Amino acid sequence: MSAPTQTRPDVDTRPEGTETTSDDTPKMFHYVRKDKIVESAVMGNMVVALCGEVFPVTKSAKPGSPVCPDCKKIYERMKA
Repeated sequence: MSAPTQTRPDVDTRPEGTETTSDDTPKMFHYVRKDKIVESAVMGNMVVALCGEVFPVTKSAKPGSPVCPDCKKIYERMKA
């Protein structure tokens, strides 16, 4: 049973990565709740992205990194 995705205003504008390429670089990054990023990175807990993807935080995005289009759409609607 998966937890429902919550869209909340405390979502970090810095996306975090999931799927990786052969050189361990994430293919795209997802938006996740800000308060869960450090906890996941330190403890290895899973996080739920705005799009519903579930993963542990392992990488930080750099400016210009590709962002999950579903997360981006949801985030833009939250700001409106």
